[in-house]
Amino acid sequence: MRFPASYVLPALALLAAALPLVAQAKGSDTKGKYYFKKSCKACHVKGGSASELTPLSKTQAQWKKFFEAAKHGKGGVPITPKFGTPEQILDIKTFLVNHASDSPQPETCGG
Repeated sequence: MRFPASYVLPALALLAAALPLVAQAKGSDTKGKYYFKKSCKACHVKGGSASELTPLSKTQAQWKKFFEAAKHGKGGVPITPKFGTPEQILDIKTFLVNHASDSPQPETCGG
C-alpha cells in the first residue's frame, strides 16, 4: 500500500521528534538527591575543600553542559567511576537539572 507524501512526511516528522524522548534515559530525582549528598556534599559545602555547590548554583542548561562534558573540577577528572556508577551519575544529573535555579521547582538540597 502506498501513501501520498502528504501523509508520510508529517508522520516521519512526528517520529523524528519522538526519538530523542525515547533515547534519553531518565534518572531518579530522589536517588539523585541522596547520591548528591553522599558523593558531592562532602567537598562542596561552605568551608569544604571545594566551592559550595547546590542545584541552585547553575541553570538547567549549565548542569546539562557539565554532565555532557563528563569532567569534574579544574583537573578535568572523569566523573565516573570516581564519583559513582553511570546510573548514580544519571540520578545526580536528574536531581540537579530538576532543581536548578531556572527550574520550575528550584531547591538548595538541604542538610
